[in-house]
Amino acid sequence: MSGDRSLPGEEPVPEKADEAAFRETPDVHGAYPRLTEDQTARLAEHGQRRTMAPDDVLIREGERCETFFVVLSGTVAVVEDYGTPEEHVLRVHGPGRFIGELGLLYGQVAFYTAVAREPGEVLVVPLDRLRHLVSQDSTIGDIVLRACLCRRALLVGQGAGFRIIGSRYSPDTRRLREFAVRNRLPHRWIDLETDEEAEELLRRFGVGPEETPLVIWRDTTLLRNPSNAELARLIGLPSLPAGDRHGDVLIVGSGPAGLAAAVYAASEGLSTTVVEAMATGGQAGTSSRIENLLGFPSGISGAELTERAVLQADKFGASISLPLEATGLHPKDEDHYVVAFADGSEIAARAVVLAMGARYRRLQVPGIERLEGTSVHYSATVYEAQQCRTDPVAVVGGGNSAGQAVLFLAEYASKVHLLVRGAGLEANMSRYLIDQVERHPRVEIMLHTEVTEVIGQEVLEELDVVDNRTGGHRRLAVRSLFVFTGAEPHTEWLAGTVALDSRGFVLTGPEAQEACAYPEVWHGRGRSCMTLEASLPGVFAVGDVRSGSVKRVASAAGEGAMAIHFVHRHLGHSAVPGTTGTSAVAGHSDVSPRIRHKESAWLA
Repeated sequence: MSGDRSLPGEEPVPEKADEAAFRETPDVHGAYPRLTEDQTARLAEHGQRRTMAPDDVLIREGERCETFFVVLSGTVAVVEDYGTPEEHVLRVHGPGRFIGELGLLYGQVAFYTAVAREPGEVLVVPLDRLRHLVSQDSTIGDIVLRACLCRRALLVGQGAGFRIIGSRYSPDTRRLREFAVRNRLPHRWIDLETDEEAEELLRRFGVGPEETPLVIWRDTTLLRNPSNAELARLIGLPSLPAGDRHGDVLIVGSGPAGLAAAVYAASEGLSTTVVEAMATGGQAGTSSRIENLLGFPSGISGAELTERAVLQADKFGASISLPLEATGLHPKDEDHYVVAFADGSEIAARAVVLAMGARYRRLQVPGIERLEGTSVHYSATVYEAQQCRTDPVAVVGGGNSAGQAVLFLAEYASKVHLLVRGAGLEANMSRYLIDQVERHPRVEIMLHTEVTEVIGQEVLEELDVVDNRTGGHRRLAVRSLFVFTGAEPHTEWLAGTVALDSRGFVLTGPEAQEACAYPEVWHGRGRSCMTLEASLPGVFAVGDVRSGSVKRVASAAGEGAMAIHFVHRHLGHSAVPGTTGTSAVAGHSDVSPRIRHKESAWLA
C-alpha cells in the first residue's frame, strides 16, 4: 500500500491489510464522534443488528450509499482504491462510531470503501429512516450532519475521489473544477502542463492531450470533456425525476432565498421543484463563516447552512435538481408558466420564483484569465485555502464577503492583503467584520488600491497595484488572488420577458407594474402587482436577483419565505402548514379540503 494520507492533527493509521488490529483514528474537529449508548439505542429503533467478519465490505466505492452503519463491536477501515495496488487506509472506526459522509444523506455514490478489519457487529439503518431521524431528532441530527460535513471537507483536502486531468489554460478544465469545488465533490486536479502523473495516465488510457479534460474514477470510468450534467450523473447528484413535469411552484436557484422558498412552499402543501444551474447554496454556500445570521451566535459556514437547508427542504418533499440552466420563460396558458432549460427539458408550474442570485464580477485586468481557477479565485473555501498553504495572498473587495474571506484565509496564509478601491470599509462591510479585520496581525488593509496587472505564467507571482489618488504603482508578491467585487445577475434569459432594471436585476412591485408592457393584465385580475412580484402575474423575484434587494443572507431567506405568502395569494388560497403535495386554486374543482382560505398561519 502507499503511504498514509493523514491530515495535520490525525495520527497515521497502520495500513498493512494482514494486521490483526488497527488503531482507531483520533477524532478531528468533530469529524469522528462517538455516539452515546442512548443515541445508539434510539438509532436501533430504526434499524437492525448484523454481524461482520474480517474483509466484509459494508460500503463500496462508486456505488450509491443506501445504508447507515454504526459500529457496535470490532473495527471498520475506510479505504480508498480498495483492492488495487494504490489501496490505502483513510481512517479506522471502532465501537460507537458511524460510517458515512455527506453523500450518505443524499444518496450519492461513495468516494471510499468501508471494510471490516476485525470481527464484530454493526447496526444497519436504512437511508430513509436515517434522513427522517436526522430531521426529527435535533441531537442526533446535529452530530451526524456536522460529522458528515467535516468528513466531506477532509476527503476534499486529501484529494480523494475522482481525478480531473486538464490544462490550467483550458476553459473546460476550469468549468469542471469550478463545478466540483462549488458542489464540494472530492476530487484531485492533475495539471496537464506540470504534473508528471498526467502523461502516465494519458498513456494508460490511450488518449491524447487534445482529448482533455478527462474525468477518471477508480481507473474504470473515463469521461472525455464531460458536461457538468454528465459529471453530476456520475456522482449521483439529484436530477429531475422522470414523469410529470407539472407542479405548483418552480423555484429557479438554490441560494438562501430559493431554499427558504422551497422549505415554506413544500411545508405548506405546494408541490415544489427547485432547479439549480451550478450548486446549492449560491454565493452564500462559498462563505467560510457567516457570523451575523440570526440564531447562530458563533457563526456558521455557508456549506453547513446550505446542507441544513437542503435537508429541510427535502424533509417537506421539495424536489431539488441540478445542474439545470434555465434558458427561457413563457406562459403556457392562463394558469401555468413553462421554464425551458439548456438540455431541452421543460417544467410547467402555476407560479415561478426567480432566485438565481448574482455572481461576483470577474476582474478584467491583463494577465488574469490564464490564472483563473489556479491562482485566481472567486470563492474562499477550504479547497482554495489549502492550495495557498502558507503563501501570501490578496483579496479584492470591500464588502462582507471580502471580510469573511480575509479572516478565513488568514488562518492559512502568512499574509493577507485586502485591496479596497474606496476610502474605507464602512460603506459596505459590517462593523463586526471591520473590527476583526483591522485587528488581525496578518492582515494589511490597502485603501484606494486597484489591481492593474496579474503577473505570472503558471502560477501567480506578483500583482501590480495602483493608488488611485496618487497614480503610484507598486508590486505585491502574492501567490493567490481572491476577488469579491460587485455582483451581476443571471437574467439574460429573462430579457424581453420580465422587466429588468438598467443593471439587469428583476423589477418587482409597483416598479414592475409601471414597466409592464401590458398593464391591462393587472386590471383583468382585479389587483395590483404584489411586493415581490415581477411584471408577470405569478412570477416572483427574491434575494440578490431582485432589484433593490438587501444583499444579506437573512434578508434573502426572508424574501424567499415571504414570496410563498404571495404565491398563495396569487393562487387564491393558503395552505395549512404541514400538508403535502396538493394543488388548489379558489373557484376550481381541484380545491383540496385541506386548504383554508385565509392568510398563512406564519404570516398571521
